[in-house]
Amino acid sequence: MNNLQSLSLYWPELILTVTVLITIIADLFYSPKESGRTALWVLGGLFLAYIAIKVQDSTIVTTLFMGNLAFDPFASFFKTLILFATVLVIFISQRTSELDGHRTGEYYALMAIMVFGMFLMVSAIDLIMVYLAIEIVSISSFILAGYLRGDLRSNEAALKYVIYGAFSSGIMLFGLSIVFGLAGSTKFFAIQEAMWNLEGSANFAFTLATVFILAGFGYKISAVPFHFWTPDVYEGAPTSITAYLSVAPKAAGFALAIRFFNQVFGDGGSFIDPSLTTYTELPWPQLLAALAVVTMTLGNLVAMQQNNIKRMLAYSSIAHAGYMLMALPTLSSQGVYAVMIYLVMYMFMNLGAFFVVIYVKSQGGGESFDDFRGLGWKMPIVGIVMTIFMLSLTGIPPTAGFIGKFYLFAAIINAGPQMYWLAIIGAINSVISLYYYMRVVKVMFFEGESSETVLVPSIPVLLIFMALAIPSVVFGMYWTPIANWVSQSLIFFTQVI
Repeated sequence: MNNLQSLSLYWPELILTVTVLITIIADLFYSPKESGRTALWVLGGLFLAYIAIKVQDSTIVTTLFMGNLAFDPFASFFKTLILFATVLVIFISQRTSELDGHRTGEYYALMAIMVFGMFLMVSAIDLIMVYLAIEIVSISSFILAGYLRGDLRSNEAALKYVIYGAFSSGIMLFGLSIVFGLAGSTKFFAIQEAMWNLEGSANFAFTLATVFILAGFGYKISAVPFHFWTPDVYEGAPTSITAYLSVAPKAAGFALAIRFFNQVFGDGGSFIDPSLTTYTELPWPQLLAALAVVTMTLGNLVAMQQNNIKRMLAYSSIAHAGYMLMALPTLSSQGVYAVMIYLVMYMFMNLGAFFVVIYVKSQGGGESFDDFRGLGWKMPIVGIVMTIFMLSLTGIPPTAGFIGKFYLFAAIINAGPQMYWLAIIGAINSVISLYYYMRVVKVMFFEGESSETVLVPSIPVLLIFMALAIPSVVFGMYWTPIANWVSQSLIFFTQVI
C-alpha cells in the first residue's frame, strides 16, 4: 500500500501519537501533585488503540507504507499483549511509593512512546524500521530506568543501560549495514531473494552480519551473552518499570526475532527453512538451541545465589527468555505458537510477582528475603498470591505457567528425537528454578514470627492482585480462549505477505 492508503490501517499508532501529545500538553497544566492524572489520558489512549485493533479487518494481510510495516494477525496479537501489559503496569504504578514526590507526567508519556515503538517493532519488515523501532523503545527505557533521579541505584541502572544499549545497538547497526550492502535492499523479502544468490565470502559475510543482528535481538530479550545489563538495571530501576521491561519489550523482541528469521530465512509457511542449515555457514537451529540452554541455565543458577528478590526475579526473567528460546529451533510454527502462549501466561505471573515486591516495599518493607520473613502471617492475602505467582513461574500444575511450559516442551518433543536433549535440559532447569521460587514461599510461611495483627490490602490493591492471580490459576485449568486467540494469530505463518 502507498502512504495514504496505509493510514486507513494505521489507526492504533496514530491514536498513540495523539495520546503522547495530549499527555505532554495536559501535564503542563497540572501541579506536581496532580501530575499523576496524566495516567488517565494514557489509559484512554490505550483503550482507543485497543478498540482500533479490534475493529480492523483481521482477514487483511498486507504491508503498509511501501513495504516497511506488516499488517497481519501476528502483529495484532503482540500489539494487544503489549497494551494489556502496559495497562496493568500503569495501575501498578499508581500504587507504588517509589514515585512519590516525582512529577509523573513524563513517566506516563514515555510509557506511551514505548508502546508506539513496540508497535513498530512487531510490525517491522524493513531493516531501517527495525532499527528506528528498537531505538524508540530503548531511549524511552533509558530515561524510565533512571527516573528516580535522587536514587544512586537508579542513576547507575540508567547509565549501565545506556552503555550496554549503545554497544548492542552499534553492533546490530553494523550487521544491518552489511546485509544492506550484500542484498542492495532493506526489505526482508528482497533480502531473502538476494541471500540465495550469495557465494563464497559474501555468504560468510551475510552469516556474520546475521550474528550481529541477533546480538541486537538478544539484548532486547535478555538472552546470554547479551544479558549483562539486566540484573543491575532491573534492581536499580523503579520496580514498576522493572516489571514492564521484563514483559512488554521482551515480547516485542521475540516478535521481531520471529518475523526476521521467518521472512529472511523462511518461506512464510514455516519458521526457518531446513535448507538454511546446509546453505549458510552456521547451523542456525543448533545455534539457537545452544543459546537457549546457556540462557536458562545461567539465569537459574545465578538466581539461586541472590538474596535480593528483585534481583532474583531479574535472573528469573533471563531464565524464562531461555525457555522461550527453546521453541524457536524446532523449525515449525508449533514452536512459535508455544512462545506466544507462554508470553501471555508469563505476563500475569511475572507482573504479579513484581507487584508483590512493590506492595511490600510500600508498607515499609524491602526487597531482600529477610523483609519477606513471616509475610504469609502478617499479610496472608499477599503471601497466598505470591505463592501462586511462584508456583506459576516454576511451572507447577494447575497454574498458567505449567500450560506455557507444556506447549513449549510439546513443540520440542514433536520436533523429533534430535531435540530430546533440549527438552531434558529444559526440564532439569525447571527443577532448579523450584529451589529459589520455593525459597520465597519458605521465608514467608516457615520463617519469622507470627503476627497478631493482620494487614489486609486496600480495595484497589486487592483488585490488582486478583487481576493478576486469578488468570495465573484459571488459565492453568481452562486455557482454550488463549489457545484459540494464538491460533487465529498465526496467519502470518501460512501466507507470504
